[in-house]
Amino acid sequence: MSSPPTILVFDSGLGGLTVLREIVDARRDAHYIYVADDAFFPYGHHTEDQIIARVVPLIGELTARHAPDLVVIACNTASTLVMSHLRSAYDVPFVGTVPAIKPACAGSRTKRVSVLGTRGTVQREYTKRLIEDFAQGCEVTLVGSAELASLAEAALNGNEVRDDDIAAELAPCFVGEGDARTDTVVLACTHYPLLLDRLTRLAPWPVDWIDPAPAIARRVSDLLGSPGNESDRAGAEMIFTSGRPHRLSRALMPFFGGRVPA
Repeated sequence: MSSPPTILVFDSGLGGLTVLREIVDARRDAHYIYVADDAFFPYGHHTEDQIIARVVPLIGELTARHAPDLVVIACNTASTLVMSHLRSAYDVPFVGTVPAIKPACAGSRTKRVSVLGTRGTVQREYTKRLIEDFAQGCEVTLVGSAELASLAEAALNGNEVRDDDIAAELAPCFVGEGDARTDTVVLACTHYPLLLDRLTRLAPWPVDWIDPAPAIARRVSDLLGSPGNESDRAGAEMIFTSGRPHRLSRALMPFFGGRVPA
């Protein structure tokens, strides 16, 4: 393990920043490389085979170039498809992102849980198996959003996003009434916590929002071992696969723990 360790965080776009934020908070000693595959965004518009064919060799190129100590696939859509391929192809440790169905169902009081993800994620057999294994008697509603990830990207880029557009994507999550209504929503796309304040405000009633990022951060820290004392020298980089420069330094700094990404 290098000192400071290098962590590469990969997502289809900017959603993985919500995972990065939690990892940075847990491991301020690390050097971070954030890669947004904006040239292929959104992943929900591609087939499973296309995503696998895109992500697996791209991760190979990135690990060869940057020699990370650990790679986080901060994308539910990619993680449900490529993790086994990546682990068989490359020696670097990988941490994926999957819908947090188990803790959501364990904590639900009304036994009504909704999983809000991209259409691809909620249709995956992987997601259905998680429900079969961990529903614990809950009624689980799968909601595939076509636009919410793009709305989150637009909002972070400073573009106007209407409440009505967000509310329309959110509405199918809320089912039942009284003591038998939804009380927990799993955010099964890392883009969605970017809109959490607005999701909370626009929800027809209060629910628990389940974000897997804190658990991912704990797993990363465990794999890396005890933190060092290199935080003053550890930096950060941001890469768009399209090659465009990022112009969001001020908006991005909180996700990078106050560092200005190169």
